Amino acid sequence: MDTNVCLITGVGPGTGSALVRRFARGYRVAMLARNEKRLAALEQEIPEARSFPCDVSDSAALGESFANIVRELGTPEVVIHNAVGGAFGDFLSIDPEVLERNFQVNTMALLHLARLAVPPMLEAGKGAILCTGNTATYRGKAGFAGFAPTKAAQRILAESIARSVGPRGIHVAYLAIDAVIDVPWTRRAYPDRPDEFFCLPDDIADECWHIVHQPRSAWTFDVQIRPDGENW
Repeated sequence: MDTNVCLITGVGPGTGSALVRRFARGYRVAMLARNEKRLAALEQEIPEARSFPCDVSDSAALGESFANIVRELGTPEVVIHNAVGGAFGDFLSIDPEVLERNFQVNTMALLHLARLAVPPMLEAGKGAILCTGNTATYRGKAGFAGFAPTKAAQRILAESIARSVGPRGIHVAYLAIDAVIDVPWTRRAYPDRPDEFFCLPDDIADECWHIVHQPRSAWTFDVQIRPDGENW
């Protein structure tokens, strides 16, 4: 069993939990999310996973959690920023504070995570940071005014980090999921859709594993995945 550490934010019931299960096959996994009950259940299920309840929009709490991870598990070699703040509404109807909070979760948390994780990665000469996003990253639809700007900023920040540390051995990548992810609430929302309409969390996790472990001669930054029937 590899003793390296993978830190995953946004450990929810879909992609986040699938990421934990996949990366626990090669890492000790530090799980970050606000839902302590869910994290505790996963910790019982997966011996290689440890729970670190945290609101990533709180930079002080995030720094404290990172220090606890280093002390209890070791320094993360892989960081996956999967936490997401979202909202629907046009620019007239959204609460401006929602946009600000989503910016803290999606963009500022990435900045703080990178500032915590990259220095030891540089010292080790290796490491990976991966962000998960969606097509709101690339387009500002009318009803996404409280969300898309923060995801676009997140991707640009990730690109800036990649250009800075990629030449020094740190792989930074962005994975956009252009799909409806297969979780219970989306099944309820789309009851008439066939199975192939949905993107499976386990398949997303496998692609994340692949990106993180790409050879240095063939790194990718922008990755988009979608079911074969998805309009794009």
